[in-house]
Amino acid sequence: MPEFRRDIISGQWVIIAADRVKRPETFACKGKYEIDHAALPERMESCPFCPGNEGMTPPEVLALGRREGTPDSPGWRVRVVPNMFPAVRAGDGSAGEARPGEGAFFYREPGCGVHEVLIETTAHNRHPGSISREQMRLVVDSYYRRYQALSGNQTLRFIMIFRNHGREAGASIEHPHSQLIALPFIPGQVRMELEGAHEYYLNRRECPYCRLLEEERRSGIRMVAENSFFSAYMPFASRYPFETWLLPRRHQSSFLDMEEKEREALAALLNEVLGRLSLVLDDPPYNFYLHSAPLRLAALPHYHWHLELIPKLTATAAFEMGAGVFINVVVPEEAAAFLRNKGGDSIESRGEGILCPGLAQSPTRG
Repeated sequence: MPEFRRDIISGQWVIIAADRVKRPETFACKGKYEIDHAALPERMESCPFCPGNEGMTPPEVLALGRREGTPDSPGWRVRVVPNMFPAVRAGDGSAGEARPGEGAFFYREPGCGVHEVLIETTAHNRHPGSISREQMRLVVDSYYRRYQALSGNQTLRFIMIFRNHGREAGASIEHPHSQLIALPFIPGQVRMELEGAHEYYLNRRECPYCRLLEEERRSGIRMVAENSFFSAYMPFASRYPFETWLLPRRHQSSFLDMEEKEREALAALLNEVLGRLSLVLDDPPYNFYLHSAPLRLAALPHYHWHLELIPKLTATAAFEMGAGVFINVVVPEEAAAFLRNKGGDSIESRGEGILCPGLAQSPTRG
């Protein structure tokens, strides 16, 4: 029997399609995806993100790891540059208007904002699930620094950091990179989260994300991994197979609320979860993105920033687009157990350890 599940914060419904459910191992299909990243060379002469090709990109706005040399030269470990083909462009944030003859129904304004590329490593063939924990720490540090630098821009209201991995997930360049887009407005999806969380808070006087995480850790059945500062779990109302969320265990409404030790913990957990997905599902395409409170707000008691990781294992079809109700063909409890058990063994064999060694055997307890 199919099952409806409702997200307590957003109010969105999903269908866990029991009659068409697939086992988690169905998606562990070697050679299924268009690009085998492990087979790529470490450096590509034609790649604008590879070291030695710094002149092929706009001037860098941040470089980490370069101990000597000049800007836009080799020696960096993480490098941030403006996007060569930006979705939004720098501007003065001037107000929009309706053009003569169009009327108020056709409001428009200049597409002002910031669009940057965060080049995660010098290696063309190494991705966040396979790089070292130290390199992943630098990646997260670059996220934090650029977020911090742009947060003071009074024309911006919201910053999203995101990653597309694989052609099927929208990546146009193979070299490992994330992106950042800063906007002068709050996107609808985030506004829906903010409003839903605020409504819950008014009724219960507690952060719904904190309570949700407490319940997930207590049951353990959808937990994937955790450390002292962050937890990763598959949502009860998962929209997609293997959808995974990473949340700070301490209440934080903004990405900038993290302390240094928490940034290190985020890097470690994200590295592990991506490593598990890669090993268990044969390097699947995926997207992840950061949802944080709008810029320059006082700490919000009802909102909790988080990272949403979406493997691209199934296609979004007409019903999902038309109704906004997603059909998930994998039960999240089974997917979480599969990733805990299979992924944990695989990562341990790589010599990197497991952040939650007990999760594969028994639920974590809050």
